[in-house]
Amino acid sequence: MFRRPGVTNGAIGSVPYMRELILAEYPEARFNEDIRHRMGEDEIIAFLFDCDSAIMGGDVVNDRVLDALPNIRSIGIFGVGLNTVDLAACQRHGVRLGFTPGVNRLAVAELALCFMIAGLRWVAPLSLAMRNGERPRTRVGRSLTGRVVGLHGCGNIGKEVVRLLKPFGCTIIAHDLRDYPEFYRANGITPVSFDELLERSEVLSLHIPRSRATEKLYGAEVLGRLRPDCVLVNTCRGGIVDEDALLARLESRQLVAACIDVFAQEPPDNDRLLRHPNLLSTPHAGASTKEARIAMVEAALHGLREGELVDPARFTDYL
Repeated sequence: MFRRPGVTNGAIGSVPYMRELILAEYPEARFNEDIRHRMGEDEIIAFLFDCDSAIMGGDVVNDRVLDALPNIRSIGIFGVGLNTVDLAACQRHGVRLGFTPGVNRLAVAELALCFMIAGLRWVAPLSLAMRNGERPRTRVGRSLTGRVVGLHGCGNIGKEVVRLLKPFGCTIIAHDLRDYPEFYRANGITPVSFDELLERSEVLSLHIPRSRATEKLYGAEVLGRLRPDCVLVNTCRGGIVDEDALLARLESRQLVAACIDVFAQEPPDNDRLLRHPNLLSTPHAGASTKEARIAMVEAALHGLREGELVDPARFTDYL
């Protein structure tokens, strides 16, 4: 159906096995190979000008871009984020969109679990101390086993986290705008209010989309309601946690640890936060496993072939 898709995400074009998957189906595909720079609107327009479709992930899609690219009839999404895609603009331009929620859920859930254990066991500050020639063996952590783990969001990734937590015998509480009564009952999860989630969680893991309602939701007031011994884990979206407020809580020792994979600006520029010994950070690496990347490319290719005309009510950025 399509002959020449443009692949805007440099993380795809620069990796041979992902590139080969696309070329096997679309030999004339065009690749952006610059992984250091995310293209702006003008660069996207110039790059896709002679393409008939696109594989995109985290790139801006809006009326201005689509007005300038009348040949683009289908977009396959690489990843699970739709926060940069104007769905109404796609609908107005008759552009098909292929999107597979949860395609990277296991990889992200594994990182969330890794963060939980690392935060409870002081991995970041202990590693820093070792690099500085110290040996602080008196610093005692806590086991994940038996902890109260709170999940803000119990969609695809949240459910995968629940499955991974089973051997640890945790008490799992969850808050979500959607209700999953059968899943909750089958897995012994207690649905709670937002207030109770904040008050009870010894580990709080975020799995919610970024929207006007959730941007900087975890600001000074909300972070101040967490237990001082809580480990905060964010593998979902940058901008949901107010990074200045988070730094203030860490510096005042009113939050024991934070493990963050996503930032409001990427790469992040808050050096004081990044250098704090009780912050464990990774560069938006939640889906960075070979297995997840292959699945994401395959989902994007499927999206090009089978994408649907957009109904904004049906396409939701849900993790």
